[in-house]
Amino acid sequence: MQSVNTQQTTKPDSLTLNNKTILITGAAGFIGSNLVEYFATHHKDCKILALDYFRDSKTFPNGNPTTLGHFKNLSLYPNVEVLSLDIANEKELKSLQRDYGKIDYILHEAAVSDTTCMDVRHVMQVNFNAFKALIKLAMKHEAHIIYASSAAVYGNTEIPNSVGTNEIPENIYGFSKLCMDKENVRLQKSLQEKGIGLIGLRYFNVYGRYEFYKYKTSSMILQLSLQALNDRVVKLFEFGEQQRDFVCIHDVVQANVRAMELLMLTYGLRDKNKQAKEWHRIHKTFNDINMQQTPQTQDIVLQKLFGHDFLAKSQNIMQSWLEHGAIYNVGSGISRSYNDIVEILKENLKVSFEVQYIKNPYPFFQNHTLADSTNFLPNYTPNYTLESGIKDYIPYIESIYNDIKEGKKTWQ
Repeated sequence: MQSVNTQQTTKPDSLTLNNKTILITGAAGFIGSNLVEYFATHHKDCKILALDYFRDSKTFPNGNPTTLGHFKNLSLYPNVEVLSLDIANEKELKSLQRDYGKIDYILHEAAVSDTTCMDVRHVMQVNFNAFKALIKLAMKHEAHIIYASSAAVYGNTEIPNSVGTNEIPENIYGFSKLCMDKENVRLQKSLQEKGIGLIGLRYFNVYGRYEFYKYKTSSMILQLSLQALNDRVVKLFEFGEQQRDFVCIHDVVQANVRAMELLMLTYGLRDKNKQAKEWHRIHKTFNDINMQQTPQTQDIVLQKLFGHDFLAKSQNIMQSWLEHGAIYNVGSGISRSYNDIVEILKENLKVSFEVQYIKNPYPFFQNHTLADSTNFLPNYTPNYTLESGIKDYIPYIESIYNDIKEGKKTWQ
C-alpha cells in the first residue's frame, strides 16, 4: 500500500468534480491504481469507489495469475472507498445499483489483460459481458463511462494503427476489446439520447509505476530493467528490432482526464442547456424573465480548453461519435524498438549488462505498433518521450529491485 500524501496540491486540470462519485474498476491494478491516486489527490471533494476483484490463488495454465489487483497498489485516501467485488458476477454488480448512491463517472479498467490466456469463454465473460453489464449500470445512474480498450485490436496490421481500419486482433484479449469497441459504435445513438457518454481509449504499450504485480505480463521496460539489475543479462526476442508505441502511465492518466473534459464539452453543454431552460421557466413564472444570468464558469473553461467555437466543436464531435463511435488511440505517436529500450537502460542504470537474443515462441506477437496521432483525443499531447519516461521510472524500478533483494517483494 502506497503512503498517502495529505498535502494540498495544485489541480492540474479543468474538471469540476465536487460532490461527484467516480467508480474505478480494476482499481488495485496497474492503470486503475494510478487513476485512483490522481483523482484522490487532485479532486479531494469527489468520492471514489475503488472496485477490484483482488488477487486470489488461481492461475492460468501458463502460470500467470488470473487476477492482478494487489492491495499494495492502493492508498487509503479519505475520499476513497474500497469495494471487493466481481464485475462478472451479476449479483455482486447489482449492489452498485443500490448501495453506494449516485455514480457520475465510471472509469473501467478491470479486465483479463493476459494476452497469452487461451480461455476464450473466461476472457469474454470478464471483458465483454461485464462491460455490457456496466453500461446497464451506467444507464440506471445516468453515469458516463470511459473504458480501457487496447492496441491489441490492430493485431499485426500495417502501421500507423488507425481507428476504424485494419482491426484484426491476433489474440483473445484483442478480440474482446474489439467487441467492446463495436458495442461503443452500436450504442452511441441510444446512449446520446439518454445523455450518457461512452468513450473508449485504445492504450498502446503502457509502462510505469504500480505495474510490478503484473509480474511476467508487466512492460518489457520493467522486465528488462530487473533482468539487467539482477542477472546482468537481458533477453530479447530475435533480434530486438520489433517496434512498439510505448506510452508512459502519466500520459495514460492524462488521456482519461482529457476524455472527462471532452464529456464536459459534449454532455456538459447539454446539461447546461437543460438548466437554462429550467431557469427561464422558473423566472417567467415570477415575471422576471429579463433578469440577466451571470456568465457561466463552465463556458469560460470550455472556451479556454476548446476555443471560441467550442459549441460547434461539441456538435461536430457528437455527430462523429454517432457515425464512428467515441474511440481514441492513446500512445506516444512514435514507434521505438526493444533495442532502443536497452540503449536507454544502459544510459540510466548503474550497471553493465549484456543482451541475449532468443527465439519468439508466440505466433500472435505484434511486430510493430504505432498509434495514429490523428486519432488522439482533443487536447491530448504526450508529455513523455521514451527517454524521459524511462528516466522518470528508473528510481521506482531501483526501489523495487532493492525490495526484491531484501526479501520484501517476490518476482514471479
